[in-house]
Amino acid sequence: MSENRPLVEYFGKTGESNTDRVLELVARRADELGIDTVVVASTRGTTGIKAVEKLKGKKVVVVTHSAGFREMDSIDLTAENRVMIETGGGEILACQHALGGVGRAVRKKFGTYLTEEIVAHVLRIFGEGMKVAVEIVLMAMDAGLISGRKDVIAVGGTSRGADTAVVIKPANVHSFFDLKVKEIICKPRLD
Repeated sequence: MSENRPLVEYFGKTGESNTDRVLELVARRADELGIDTVVVASTRGTTGIKAVEKLKGKKVVVVTHSAGFREMDSIDLTAENRVMIETGGGEILACQHALGGVGRAVRKKFGTYLTEEIVAHVLRIFGEGMKVAVEIVLMAMDAGLISGRKDVIAVGGTSRGADTAVVIKPANVHSFFDLKVKEIICKPRLD
């Protein structure tokens, strides 16, 4: 295949049943385009482990929820999965969602939305995985784990597992509109 990849692969449903296929497509497309960095969403670490195993030779940044996301003082990424990801060569980023944060606190307290949550809802019209893929690239860029000078592949999902992969030109949150989704590798077909 060339840089002009003709087709997007669409899945019949969302969720983790697509994870292995997503990572196969990501590995192939990364090689075709010479992309050496993949950013992967993984709440508990299962998808992150699969990514470091299937993407050997690539820089894999695994992005998970911040501490306290679900309840105070808890972190969703298990200690065992953290060790397996790091032993496999992956880097882990646990931080606040780029499209949540203070806006989510305002919504919970005052019942109104701020700009970042509106942007998140707009991205969801392409699927939850697309919103996640864009968001984790913003987060990894702000953390200094990826460069804005090179395209990356971002892998997101709906609930658990991976179901979406895109080629992205990264940007920082404060430069959000410089981020470009250059190519969709795969995603669920939405009803």
